[in-house]
Amino acid sequence: MNKSDFYYDLPESLIAQSPLEDRTASRLMVMDRFTGKTEHKYFRDIIDYLHEGDCLVLNDTKVIPARLIGHREDTGTQVELLLLKRLSDDLWECLSYPGKKARPGHRMVFGEGLLKCEVESVTEDGNRIVRFLYDGIFEEILDTLGEMPLPPYITEKLQDKNRYQTVYAKHEGSAAAPTAGLHFTQELLQKIKEKGIHIAKVTLHVGLGTFRPVKVDDIDHHKMHSEYCIIEKDQAALINKTKDAGKRVIAVGTTSCRTLESFAKGNRIDYGQKNTDIFIFPGYEFKIIDALITNFHLPESTLIMLISAFSSREGVLSAYEEAVKEKYRFFSFGDAMFIK
Repeated sequence: MNKSDFYYDLPESLIAQSPLEDRTASRLMVMDRFTGKTEHKYFRDIIDYLHEGDCLVLNDTKVIPARLIGHREDTGTQVELLLLKRLSDDLWECLSYPGKKARPGHRMVFGEGLLKCEVESVTEDGNRIVRFLYDGIFEEILDTLGEMPLPPYITEKLQDKNRYQTVYAKHEGSAAAPTAGLHFTQELLQKIKEKGIHIAKVTLHVGLGTFRPVKVDDIDHHKMHSEYCIIEKDQAALINKTKDAGKRVIAVGTTSCRTLESFAKGNRIDYGQKNTDIFIFPGYEFKIIDALITNFHLPESTLIMLISAFSSREGVLSAYEEAVKEKYRFFSFGDAMFIK
């Protein structure tokens, strides 16, 4: 299949620039993945589509303020770093802008010298491996100097850092939020539990794959960047118990979906930790998930390819066309879909 098979027209005015005050007030398109039939609801109505014994799987990763703006130590030129992956205590893989001038040995300064880094090497795909130099606790310095790494299509400044976190975020390490989870509140999750729906947690630290566009025409040749993920033993047991009982496993977001499918052994999942570069596109046979909560994704992205694999390319593009017509809000701070 070609990248262009997943293109759709989206007016720029429908790209959500800020989150709604009430997380559950987002709109919700409910789509039958077999028939393509859609319904228009609000996210708070998701509870009506969850049944006793189902298992909702959340990605509890926490976004770090991974965007650093500073200057080169020698020239004073402004630089920007996006922290992608921690390789050891003070060694990180990063995106650098401008990139070509960030050569090994070059130093960057942030916060009037509170934090410095030196480029140690350049990866095959152009990322920088940098070592940070500082006095004190790195996480506290990063929290002071860093900004939330909002996607480039969001141009408005985020007023509250917590609005780019899920309410259940726990394990720090992501360079982007698992945005399908942004619609939940603790109150809604409590109501879901009271209805007899299980909630399981997995962790996938969202990395470069979220920012990297598909550059090849033939998607068979696209290479996903690996991301670190974990499923604990008790959480795997809960998910497997749900499968054994014939109930549904419902992934909240494409990151939860990719984590579950990465740990699949037949129609059951294993536990542990690994780096996954799983790329799901039409033709993939799902082993674990039975339904998916997700946002509306960019044209020609790996994410729209994933949901097209779960439903159908034609059905998804038709639903997106309907969402445009109905003026849904798109992307990270936008509205949601429940594909069942």
